[in-house]
Amino acid sequence: MSELRTIARHAGTVLVGQLAVMAFGVTDTIVAGRYSQQALAALSVGSAVYITVFVALMGTLQALLPTWSELHGGERHHDLGRSARQGLYLGGLAMLVGGVALLFPGPLLEWTEVPAALQGEVRSYLSVLALALPPALLFRMYGTLNQSLGKPLLVSWLQGASLLVKVPLTLWFAFGGLGLPAQGAVGCAWATVFVNYLFLACAVWLLRTQDLYRPYALWRRMERPDWRAIGEFARLGVPGGLSVMVEVTSFTLMALFIARQGTLASAAHQIAANLAAVMYMMPLSLSIATSARVSYWLGADDPRRARAAIRTGFKLGAMLAFALAGILALGRWRIAAIYSGDPQVVAIAAGLLAWLAFYHLGDATQVLCVFVLRCYRVAVSPLMAYCVLLWGVGLAGGYAMAYLGRGPAALHASPAAFWAGGAIALALLSSILPLILWRAVRAYRP
Repeated sequence: MSELRTIARHAGTVLVGQLAVMAFGVTDTIVAGRYSQQALAALSVGSAVYITVFVALMGTLQALLPTWSELHGGERHHDLGRSARQGLYLGGLAMLVGGVALLFPGPLLEWTEVPAALQGEVRSYLSVLALALPPALLFRMYGTLNQSLGKPLLVSWLQGASLLVKVPLTLWFAFGGLGLPAQGAVGCAWATVFVNYLFLACAVWLLRTQDLYRPYALWRRMERPDWRAIGEFARLGVPGGLSVMVEVTSFTLMALFIARQGTLASAAHQIAANLAAVMYMMPLSLSIATSARVSYWLGADDPRRARAAIRTGFKLGAMLAFALAGILALGRWRIAAIYSGDPQVVAIAAGLLAWLAFYHLGDATQVLCVFVLRCYRVAVSPLMAYCVLLWGVGLAGGYAMAYLGRGPAALHASPAAFWAGGAIALALLSSILPLILWRAVRAYRP
C-alpha cells in the first residue's frame, strides 16, 4: 500500500472518531444556545477553561505516540507493553493536576474579569467536568496506543457510537423532563460525564478481549515506576503539553476577555470557537497519522521513508486546509444561523467566521509541524515560538486592538480583534515551524 493511502486511511479513521467527539461540543453549543443566551455564554467560558486543561494534559500524553510507534516499528512488542504501563503513572499525575485546576477556577475567572452573573454557572459546570476528566484522559491513552499500532478503527467506532448516547442525554439533562429539572449548561456537563465513563468501560473490555493486544502483554503486573522512562516521557511530553497549553490558553483567554463585552459577544465567539475546534480535527487527525508513520519508519531504521511520509502528510494537509477555509468563507452566514436563531448573534458570528477561514490555514500548518517535530525529539523550540507569537502577538495584539484603541477602529471593543490577532500569529508561526522541522530532519542521525 502506498504511503499516501496508508496515511489517508489512518487519518480518515481518526478523523471520524475526532469529529464524533467534537460533535459533543457542537451538541452542547446548539443545545445551550437554544436553552438561553445566558447558558450559551456560560458554556463559552466554562468550555474554554475545560478545553485548556484537557488539551494541555492530552498534549503531554500524546507525546507517548512517537515512543510507542518507534517500538512498534522495531517490533519490540513486550517493551511497548511495559512502556504503556509506565505511561499510566504519567496519566495519574495529569489527572491530579487537571482535577485541581477545574475545581478551583476562581483566580482565573477573577483575573479575566468574567462577569459575576456568569461565574456561578461556570463554576458548577467545571466542577461536574472534573469528574469527566480521568476517564477522558485514560481513553485518550487508549486511543494513542491504537494510533501507534496503526489500528485506530476500534477507537473511532466507539467514539461514533457514543453519539447515540450523548445527544439524547444532553437534551434530557439540559431541558429536563421525566422528573429531572432543567439544568442548562450544567446538564450538558453531566451528559459528558456519563459518556466518558462508558468510553472507558468499553476500552478496558476491548483491551482484555481483543487478540490485537495480546503480543504486547499489557495485563502483566504493574512494575514500579521507572523514573528514567517516565523522565523520557516528560522530557518530550511536558514541552509538548506546554506548547498545546500556550495555544489553547491564547484561545481560552480570548473567550474570557471577550466575556467583558457581554453575553452577545460571548455567544457569537462560542460559535466561532466551536467551529475552529471542529475544523482543527482534520489537520490534527492528519498530524497523528503522519507522525505515527514517521516514527514507525524511524523505529524501523529507514529515515528515507520517514521523510517521504512527511512530504505526503504536508501535501495532503495543504489541500484539505485550503478546501475547508474556502467552504467556511463562502458559507459563513448559513453556518452561523445553524447555531443560533438570534439575528444579532448570527451577524457577529458571521464576521468572526471570515477571520476563522484565515486562522485555520495557519492552524493546520503548525499542528502538523509540531507533531512531526516530536518524532525527532524536538519540543522546546516550538514551545518558545508558541509563547512569543501566540501570547505576544496573538493574544496581546488582540487585547490592544480591542481595549487599548490600537489598530482599525472597526476592531475596537469587538471580538473580531482577538480573532484577527490570532490569525496573524498563526500565519507567522506557520512560517517559522517548517524551518525548524527542516533543520531537525537534516540533522537526524539514527
